[in-house]
Amino acid sequence: MGTSRLEAFSDGVLAVIITIMVLEMKVPHGENFDALLPILPIFLNYVLSFIYIGIYWNNHHHLLHTTSHVTGTVLWANLHLLFWLSLLPFATGWMGENHFATLPTAAYGLVLLMAAIAYWLLQCAIIRADGEHSLLKQALGSDWKGKVSPALYLLAIVSAWWLHWLAQLIYLLVALMWLIPDRRIEKLVGSEA
Repeated sequence: MGTSRLEAFSDGVLAVIITIMVLEMKVPHGENFDALLPILPIFLNYVLSFIYIGIYWNNHHHLLHTTSHVTGTVLWANLHLLFWLSLLPFATGWMGENHFATLPTAAYGLVLLMAAIAYWLLQCAIIRADGEHSLLKQALGSDWKGKVSPALYLLAIVSAWWLHWLAQLIYLLVALMWLIPDRRIEKLVGSEA
């Protein structure tokens, strides 16, 4: 099987996830800026989660362009990633509605941690499917962002129990770290074309 069907399915799921997140935001009752204040935490959390979904969508797109075929293991690894990402609307809403309380903040980090692990497993499945000379393996190199992110998520989960703001700052830091474009795969795939 080629990657186009897998990519189209994944794109659809990610679009639904974003739609669910925005539909969870309730319209405020009132017509002035004071009416917006109660939903500010929900909106800020939505923006952060939207950025995370965008990062995964972008990287997933590049990831699938490094392989020419899809195995059953790759399909299941992809579904595993989509499962964890599908929990992001719940974690986003719970944390925002409860103004970044301890357990919802830690749960948000757990979802991000599990999505990062699932993404790593998808990378491993693609590398295994493509063999020793996998384009993805060549492109990843040391993959420092892929290694640092789960450690930062763990730190944020622990921080959520004592310093909510630090956990939020770490989630934001990881998102900003991934927003800086990583051109490794683009360069390699472009040179192969």
